[in-house]
Amino acid sequence: EVQLVESGGALVQPGGSLKLSCLASGFAFGLSPMTWVRQAPGKGPEWVSGINSDGTRTNYADSAKGRFTISRDNDKNTLYLQLNNLKTEDTATYHCALGNSGDEYYKPLYFTRGQGTQVTVSS
Repeated sequence: EVQLVESGGALVQPGGSLKLSCLASGFAFGLSPMTWVRQAPGKGPEWVSGINSDGTRTNYADSAKGRFTISRDNDKNTLYLQLNNLKTEDTATYHCALGNSGDEYYKPLYFTRGQGTQVTVSS
């Protein structure tokens, strides 16, 4: 059974930083593309970023480029998302999810996402 547990969310001021983590279990994490998605209140899910299984390829939504960095540690079965220069519009619940296969590694399999961690950006 796929299990994904996100952590690291918090209340932060605009311009601040956070590092989110996603601990994976129940599947071959080191062989699996992974993604981050977010969902703001009253809105649908939004893809944020994706990374292939060995971490050599990454992809970002325009809203995340230059501010967010996705990474992974396959020895620790953990996916990360570094959030820098946060804006109020980044307020959302952030979820990790498995990615699709091959060149579509960055596209999330939304049905696999975890419970999420809340990021609130406010002064």
